[in-house]
Amino acid sequence: MSTTTEVRRVTPDTGAAVRVTPSRTRPTAGRVVAHVALVVAAAAVLLPFVWMVISSLKANNDVFTVPVQWIPDPVVWQNYVEIWEKSDMTTWIKNTLILSVGVTFLQVLTGSFAAYGFSKTRFPGRDALFMLYVATIAVPWQAYMIPQFVMLSKMGLSNTLWAMLALQTFSAFGVFLMKQFYETVPEELSEAARIDGLSEYGIWRRIMVPLSVPAIASLVLITFTNTWNDYLGPLIYLRSPDLWTLQIGLKTFIGQYNADYALIMAGSVISVLPIAIVFLMGQRYFIEGIATSGLKG
Repeated sequence: MSTTTEVRRVTPDTGAAVRVTPSRTRPTAGRVVAHVALVVAAAAVLLPFVWMVISSLKANNDVFTVPVQWIPDPVVWQNYVEIWEKSDMTTWIKNTLILSVGVTFLQVLTGSFAAYGFSKTRFPGRDALFMLYVATIAVPWQAYMIPQFVMLSKMGLSNTLWAMLALQTFSAFGVFLMKQFYETVPEELSEAARIDGLSEYGIWRRIMVPLSVPAIASLVLITFTNTWNDYLGPLIYLRSPDLWTLQIGLKTFIGQYNADYALIMAGSVISVLPIAIVFLMGQRYFIEGIATSGLKG
C-alpha cells in the first residue's frame, strides 16, 4: 500500500516552515511477485481443506463429481448428525482431549523447568548434558518403541491412557525451545531476584514463566497439535475400544463405511476443527515465540 508522509522543512533565509509532500512510494515489482507467490501458495495449502469441508456437506454421490461442484446443492447437514449416531465420536474426542491437554500440560511444566536449569543455573557438565539430551531428538521413536512397550507392559500400564501420558511427559524439543527463549531474558533480573531472597524455584515461577508466554504458547500449540494427530502411539498402547482416540476411531470408521465418503469427510472436518481453532486463538503468540526463541540479548 502506498503512503504519503508530510515533512516540514525550515528555510535558512527566512526561517519559515515550508510544507513538503514527498512523492508516493510505489511497491517494487519484486515485492508484487513475492505477494502473488505467497497468495498462490496459501491457496494451494488451503484448497484440500476447503474441498474436505465442502464434500462433508454433499450427498455421497456428489463428492467425486466431475467437474468439481464447489457449492453443495443441496447442503446436507445431516452428515454430521449421522456420523455422531453411527460412531462413538464422544468417547474418541474425550480420550483425545484428555491426552492432548494432559501431555501438553506436562511437557510445558517439565520443559520450562528443565530449560531454566540449563539456561540460568551453573553446574558441572551442564552444556554436555544439554547437548546429549537435545541429541535424542535425532533418534526416531521407531528405534526404541519395542523396548519401551515391553517396559510399560511390565509396569502394568499397557492399554491405559497412563501409558501415553508417561511416554510423553518429557520433550527434548520443549526444553530446547524454552531454553532458547530463557537465554533472551537478561541475567540481571535473576541476580536481582536472588538478592531479594527469591529461591531458584521462585525466580522460575514469578519471573521466567510470566515473561515466557510467547514461548509457552508456541510449545502448547506444537505439542497439542502433535498429540491430537498422533496415530501410531495410541494404536500400539490403546487396544480397548473405550480408550480409542479420534484418529484410531476414524480409521475403524473408514474401514466400516469405506464407501460413504461424505460421512468420512464430515469426520475428518471434526478431527481438524479443534486444531484450527486452537491455532487461530494462539497464532499471535506462536509467531512471536518462534521469532524470539532464536535471539539473544
